[in-house]
Amino acid sequence: MIKTGAQHIEMLRDGRQVYINGQTAGDVTAHPAFRQTIRSVGALYDFQARPDNWELMTFEVPESGGQRANRIWQLPRSHAELVERRKALEAWTELHYGFLGRAPDHVASCISGMFMGIEVFEAYDKARAAALAEYYRYARDNELYLTYVIINPQADRSKSAGEQQDRFLTAGVVDQDAAGLTIRGAKMLATGGIMANEVFVTCIQPLREGDEPYAVSFAVPMNAGGLKILSRKSYEESAASVFDNPLASRFDENDAVLYFDNVKVPWERVFINGDIAMCQRQFHATPAHVFQNYQAQIRLMVKIRFLVGIARRIAETNGVTNFPQVRETLGMLAAQNTMVDALVHAMEVKGRMLGAYFVPDAHTLYSAQVLTQQLYAGVILALRDMAGGGLIMLPSSVQD
Repeated sequence: MIKTGAQHIEMLRDGRQVYINGQTAGDVTAHPAFRQTIRSVGALYDFQARPDNWELMTFEVPESGGQRANRIWQLPRSHAELVERRKALEAWTELHYGFLGRAPDHVASCISGMFMGIEVFEAYDKARAAALAEYYRYARDNELYLTYVIINPQADRSKSAGEQQDRFLTAGVVDQDAAGLTIRGAKMLATGGIMANEVFVTCIQPLREGDEPYAVSFAVPMNAGGLKILSRKSYEESAASVFDNPLASRFDENDAVLYFDNVKVPWERVFINGDIAMCQRQFHATPAHVFQNYQAQIRLMVKIRFLVGIARRIAETNGVTNFPQVRETLGMLAAQNTMVDALVHAMEVKGRMLGAYFVPDAHTLYSAQVLTQQLYAGVILALRDMAGGGLIMLPSSVQD
């Protein structure tokens, strides 16, 4: 399925229970806290649906009789295919300048990475492995936008999930039967969840002995019965206009706490149940963690490229482009941008075959993560220094 923006937006009118500002949001596609960003996501799907972008954005699914799918679900079998996939992700990211941190390509990369390591799941439980494999195909063929919640809600950090005063503060299994699991409790952070189709739920944080009820991995639709979506405050809602707030008005992907009020999860959607070690292995014994963070570095590469352009425009607007200290700052920003670009390409060049698939180099990826976490703060500080008081003393709206 090659989905259009209109099709995606219509899919979000599914009765999901979103709460914001003390009220239920109703139709999220029309709510002022979400509607513009939802349309920005729709623009991604419109871009890929254009026939002239099919080769860039889609691939032919093997053994499908010519069916095509978005490259976010592609499983590269060579360096060339990995590069093709990256070019698609890069083109999509350029539409939002890297500001949608959990656009549809992020969790798709995670699930694809798990599928590439399906033998890890098969060694754990063949039925759960079959469920994951079938879910990968279902999400790919129906072009689902997935979010995930993999962090437990903040609480007393000296205690494990099971030692908290409320045993099901953290989402966990309260019951299971022939039909599946019953889940109760909360998970974070569901970035992009309000505009996603489904949510992947698991735990990436280390769990302790006795935390088996929280050692689960599963997927449910965002309108699942009993699932409550508690939105943070919306930046989009307070953005005066696209002119005044060009980023907040269009790319506030939102975050949310998800509360599972006895949500029923059928066995065909359960990938791990009660295995603490497997919760870690699903990320680190498969390419999942590498693949999802490779996507994150592609996004950051595009975002820093955009921010360097903003820095140049600030200097031009303030008439300081030829000041020596400004030229030094611009040169450093350009060098940092090129470094991130080089690291992404190095991950690909140094990649390796893992079974039938070609995956990015993990050592280069994790080095890039360490360096860019420090680098990004410096880029933002440089922008603030160059802009000076112009960031503070702005009229509330161009209408003023």
